[in-house]
Order: sequence, then C-alpha cells, then structure tokens
Amino acid sequence: MKTLLVTGASGFLGWNVCQAAQAAGWQVYGTYLAHAVAISGATLLKADLTDFQGLQAVFQDIQPDAVIHTAAQSSPNVCQTDPEAAYAINVTASCNLAGLCGDRHIPFAFTSTDLVFDGHHAPYRETDPVNPLNRYGEQKVQAEEGVRSRYPAAAICRMPLMFGYAPPAPSFIQPFLKILRSGEPLSLFTDEFRTPASGTTAAQGLLLALEQFNGCIHLGGQERISRYEFGRLMVEVFGISNATITACRQADIQMAAPRPADVSLDSSLAFGLGYSPQSIRDELVALRGIV
Repeated sequence: MKTLLVTGASGFLGWNVCQAAQAAGWQVYGTYLAHAVAISGATLLKADLTDFQGLQAVFQDIQPDAVIHTAAQSSPNVCQTDPEAAYAINVTASCNLAGLCGDRHIPFAFTSTDLVFDGHHAPYRETDPVNPLNRYGEQKVQAEEGVRSRYPAAAICRMPLMFGYAPPAPSFIQPFLKILRSGEPLSLFTDEFRTPASGTTAAQGLLLALEQFNGCIHLGGQERISRYEFGRLMVEVFGISNATITACRQADIQMAAPRPADVSLDSSLAFGLGYSPQSIRDELVALRGIV
C-alpha cells in the first residue's frame, strides 16, 4: 500500500482529502499544527511546516510515496493584515515541500486558488495571465512560481470556492445555515461569482491531478453562480421556510482584502481527465441531514 502525506489534515479540504485518499486505497498520514484532529484509519502528527528541519524529519520518518499540500493561511483578510506570517506557510513552506518531493521524485499536488485572477476576464483557463487583487492571491502566485521552479513535475491545482462537510473545519455553508434557520437576515453578494465545488469533489480532483497530471490545472465546479444565488439555492434545497436573504454588493461591505468580481474557472482540462463535479443542487441535496 502506498503512503500519502496530506498537509493541513485538520482543515476543511485536508480532512476531505484524507477521506477520499483512504477510500482510494492509500495509507494516509496527515499533519496539523494548532488543532489536533483524529481521522479514523489515518495517522495524524503535529508538524510546523514552516520549520524546514522539522519538515525534513517528517519526510524521513514517513517516507511518503506522494504528497498533497492543502495547509495554508487561506483567509484573504488575515493575509492582508498579517502578510509576513501568512507568507511563511503560503509561500516558503510550499516551496520547501516541492523541493523535498522533487528530491525524491514523488508526485506532489499543491493547492492554489481562483483568487490569482483579477475577476475581469472570466471564465479563466490555466493559460490566462494572473493578476491578483489581494495579498492572499499574490502569495499563491509566488508559491505557484516557486513550486514550478523547485519541481516542474508538480501538479499546481487552482481550487474554487468549496463547501460541504468536515467536522474539524466547517465550510462557509454551516454559518450561513445557522443564520438562515434562525430567521435572521443574511446579506449576500449579487456581484461576486465563483464556480464552487464540494469538498468531496475537490478532494477527488486533487487525487486525480496527483496521479495523472503535471503542471497547472483548474478544479472548479460546473456552474458559475453568485453568492446570492447560492444562498437562494440553499434555502430551497434545505427547505428553510423562515429564511431571509437580502441582496448586497461587494462595495457595501468593508473588508481588509479586496475581492475580484468573477473568478469563475474553466475546468475543461480536468473534465477531460475524468474530473466530474455534480451540480451544486445535487451536492447540496447530498449534504441534507449532515450539516
């Protein structure tokens, strides 16, 4: 049985990758930093990925056959206000992981983001020029360049907005559902568009890219949708009769990090390899009774 190292196993995407990888027959090791987590069937270890010597020790102990790197400071607002700390995990650690995998000639999948784009020319293909509007996007671009330089055979996977179930780290829909079910008003953007995918689907895409692809690949969902439209669909699917959703625009909300209007991804390349996201409606239906 081959061994897969998953960084950030206590996070939303990392937890989902651990589940999908075990189902696919991998022996899974996962890392966490601040939040200890237990995943049935997987071996979890505390590791500071910004400590290069510690990272080397993890590789020496585990001897992984492949690595999926999901650990990151993924809050655009936090990256905007504390860029130095975010850089250490988002850029430096990512490049070091790529180098360690390159030294061993093992598959490496790095998770980037749709926020590397400025939102003016969607839908975006892998070959379109990047132009991030915030520090998080800038750091992911720097990491992409560093990973590509350290290990040209790496899979650089640009991820969309993700939703779904992960006990240690809920996605954005859990707080949305709490507000909607309480009857309190929820304001959602009508002018921010993404191509969302569930955590389960995104994890399957990462495993596919790990095993079949070198270079940059988009793992978005099939549908372009606004935050407001997503919220309305949630109300319908979950049958929330007392929900109140109000429409707003990005300019109405003051945020530390600027946000692009439309970073919808064209994921045709991944679809051609067998990546097959379900419709958002079907993904939400599958979550009823879980979240």
